[in-house]
Amino acid sequence: MQPAAEVIGIDHVYLTVSSVEQSERFYDRVLKDALGFRKNTFALGGDPHVQYYNRLFGIVLRPARSAAPHDRYAPGLHHLCLRVAEEGDVRHAAEALVACGIDVSPPRLYPEYAPDYWAVFVDDPDGLRLEITNFRAERKQRMEHWDP
Repeated sequence: MQPAAEVIGIDHVYLTVSSVEQSERFYDRVLKDALGFRKNTFALGGDPHVQYYNRLFGIVLRPARSAAPHDRYAPGLHHLCLRVAEEGDVRHAAEALVACGIDVSPPRLYPEYAPDYWAVFVDDPDGLRLEITNFRAERKQRMEHWDP
């Protein structure tokens, strides 16, 4: 059966945060300063929103309406993984994050995930895990040789 339309990527992701101000300071360093995203702000339903975007997609911060902390193992978002081109870019991203004062895991190979899986991890102020990984061979193969 043919799909009604081919999904070609993620357009945006909304992250609900306990403090827009605190999260904005964190994501300014991670997304804007270290990873080169652009930023704007807007209000939606009277709530302040902060949008970070690059040429491919956006990440938006919005205020929480509940004080419950983020639990990676409860139903919902476990982590957000950003892809960079190569293993060296994972290292460069980690260096840029450290230079911005962000605590980040050391870049390393995770062969238990894939033979060429390089990644770093960082947790935001609410405990949401962010990952940066390289564009691995399996993913490239899938993208370049997709058989609809």
